[in-house]
Amino acid sequence: MFPLLSEESNVFIVEDLKKDIEHLISKFSHDKVFLLSDETAYELCFPKIKDVEGISKERTVIIPSGDDNKGIKTLAKVWHLLSHGGADRKSLLLTLGGGMPCDLGGFAASTFKRGIQFINIPTTLLAQVDASIGGKTGINFEGYKNEVGVFNQASAVLIETSFLDTLDQENIISGFAEMIKHAFIYSADKWDELKAFDIFKPDYKHLKDLVADSIRIKDYFVKNDPLENDIRKALNFGHTFGHAFESLAMHEKRPVLHGYAVAFGMICELYLSHIRLGFPMPLVMEISKQLEDIFGHFDFTQEHFEELYQLMTHDKKNEANQINFTLLEQIGKIQINCEATREEIYDALQFYCDIE
Repeated sequence: MFPLLSEESNVFIVEDLKKDIEHLISKFSHDKVFLLSDETAYELCFPKIKDVEGISKERTVIIPSGDDNKGIKTLAKVWHLLSHGGADRKSLLLTLGGGMPCDLGGFAASTFKRGIQFINIPTTLLAQVDASIGGKTGINFEGYKNEVGVFNQASAVLIETSFLDTLDQENIISGFAEMIKHAFIYSADKWDELKAFDIFKPDYKHLKDLVADSIRIKDYFVKNDPLENDIRKALNFGHTFGHAFESLAMHEKRPVLHGYAVAFGMICELYLSHIRLGFPMPLVMEISKQLEDIFGHFDFTQEHFEELYQLMTHDKKNEANQINFTLLEQIGKIQINCEATREEIYDALQFYCDIE
């Protein structure tokens, strides 16, 4: 096993999944090693690690799949396993699954007995390039995305791209959105490289290289601003609108995958980038069409505008009662802590409605 990026990132590319896990958990007593997985990952991915020495079904908790289950009730189920399973402050929690188990599991570990170690084994593209990396943990609360959480780096993150073979096309595409976001905030060359990649018929060998590049980009921002006080906010491009879309979809019982919501949000925030920072309008139109070709369209009307605006007022990046955005002057040139008026936000929502 070898570091993919740096010691600070704790991210490893897997050489032999079973041996690498056994190496990492060898310093823990086996009766202190616990596993969290969701139903989908447990069915499709757990068979690859079921023979790892130290992993036991008796110390495994399986939670329902889906972001609508990333709440207090599910969190309590994990705490219950740890508490009644004899976990102490020298215990370890492994998380196996996509972004939701990584977020919730990391938060459960960070708060149980004031913190135990955890290792993320992300099984989706979205989790491998985003959710498992960077130390953000948390749960949804009262309909708001990631409303409660802490920053806490995983002891390790194991990237095994063979897990991606278990994903349906929708989840592959969802993860691709975060890779696109990384390209937009980093360089036009990276965006050109992703544009040329056929995500509908992915070459998995090439995708592995693209995943590594995407992780390196995120790691750059995380290392330079671990607690998101400054430049790390670049990683929120597309997320202010995106989280609002995701919350609206959850409220209306028509959930959308996180990556799709971010893609929808990037279109709106590219439009804001045009009216606030002069991002070229022809490029806004070109990229919007390209994103719609990949991710489709999220349906809403003017009647939703105020609800979406109110959802944005709960965004964690906000300061002094002002909604904050990360916007682009051009691809690879970011501006953080950008403000926009209610009217400008409404205009961006109308722009999105009109592009279908």
